[in-house]
Amino acid sequence: MDRNYSLTSDYGRDAVARGVAEPSWFRPKVNPQDIRALMQKSDGPALRDTLIWLGAMVLLAWVGVALWPSWWAVPVWLAYGVLYGSASDSRWHECGHRTAFKTGWMNDVVYQIASFMIMRNPVVWRASHVRHHTDTIIVGRDPEIVAMRPPDLVKVSLKFLGVNDTIESLGRMGLHASGRLHPEEAMYVRDADQGRVFWVARIWVVIYGFVIAAALWAGSILPLMVVGLPRVYGAWHHVLTGLLQHLGLAENVTDHRLNTRTVLMNPVSRFIYLNMNYHLEHHMFTMVPYYNLPKLHELIRHDVPTADPSIIAAYRRLLPVLWKQLRYHEAVIVPELPEGAMPYRSEVEHLRPYAV
Repeated sequence: MDRNYSLTSDYGRDAVARGVAEPSWFRPKVNPQDIRALMQKSDGPALRDTLIWLGAMVLLAWVGVALWPSWWAVPVWLAYGVLYGSASDSRWHECGHRTAFKTGWMNDVVYQIASFMIMRNPVVWRASHVRHHTDTIIVGRDPEIVAMRPPDLVKVSLKFLGVNDTIESLGRMGLHASGRLHPEEAMYVRDADQGRVFWVARIWVVIYGFVIAAALWAGSILPLMVVGLPRVYGAWHHVLTGLLQHLGLAENVTDHRLNTRTVLMNPVSRFIYLNMNYHLEHHMFTMVPYYNLPKLHELIRHDVPTADPSIIAAYRRLLPVLWKQLRYHEAVIVPELPEGAMPYRSEVEHLRPYAV
């Protein structure tokens, strides 16, 4: 029987009734002083990475405009697209947690810029992400589950093109600009914040209106190549990495080791992704800044599953499970724990018969 992942469904109410909602998550046994040290924020690493990110975008845009409409501009715009349509996803995420910079207003400025690029209303998505961390992959409670069971593999594949996601984001922007929330958003956005949701959307509509007007006046899509279109064609990297966060793992559990995955990645992907490949570590200790996640990984590795050694290796393990879920919805990956690790909670026993 298919699950209903809508936040307005009975599944969410059932999760509350069964005590699965807002669970007490498992935490590895570590020295609290070590965690407090890793939670210390600094402006230096985030300033460096932000200046490289925005500086590279300015340079690539300048070169892309200078080379337009030559074919030599194609690789330049492709690189610009990844920084616009994928790197903005991780910047939105980290600054939304307010952990990237020590200085609060720096987090807020980058958060607003990145939210605009990725077309995620900063008020709605901050509330959404709080719920995601509170009820990670709890059916009917988590608004950020990217693939349901059985998985729609066509829809998942189309995410790499960015078209469907962008259309949905534009629809939500129009909805918010008209002074309305989606029914699911109304379940986690505070009443006091709704006015800000609507005004942000209206400002964005005006900005996009100017960009479209500039494109029409110039008789060229070049203005949209700088603002807007990279959200579509540059989304592939954040989809490539983001799908690995939770897909193929358990639903409705209270141990992040069963529903969240860490994948070791190359330095370029880690820069674009801001170390969110250490995703298990991030969910366990949300307030640790992204630049300290590799250290956190080493600190708790005795108590968590071994990380997938690469993006390719992670997909080699994931794809057969997604294929099997088309016929056998309960198929799931149950990661093996290292010897001596704290055992999974008793809830793992109902997963083992379906482990792939």
